Amino acid sequence: MARSSSARRHVGSETPAKEPIVVSGTKTESSLDTLIHERHRLAIVSTLAVHPVMSFSELRDTLDLTDGNLSVHAQKLEAAGLIECHKTFDRRTPRTEFRLTKLGLRTLEDYLAHMERIIARVRAR
Repeated sequence: MARSSSARRHVGSETPAKEPIVVSGTKTESSLDTLIHERHRLAIVSTLAVHPVMSFSELRDTLDLTDGNLSVHAQKLEAAGLIECHKTFDRRTPRTEFRLTKLGLRTLEDYLAHMERIIARVRAR
């Protein structure tokens, strides 16, 4: 059975939520992007915002992730268009490099602005 477009998505789902999230009984201005809200994906996007190009091993070691964890999260971010993955060979050694896309940077900036609004509301209490 197909899910209707108005169906509520839960935090941690594979696609970004489209409906506003309820915070203390009020709706936020925009929905929380659950794709990058996941801590490893947020770490990948944030790291690539600071380091324009990183190899697979550099990113893995910086974030202390396993090969499989980085691979799975990177594939989800790449499928959403937030990062680019370039695979090349240095002789016979494969080399994978990641870059943040313009959409990825914009998505991160929107996410951070959203979180700042939530923080400001909490501090205003």
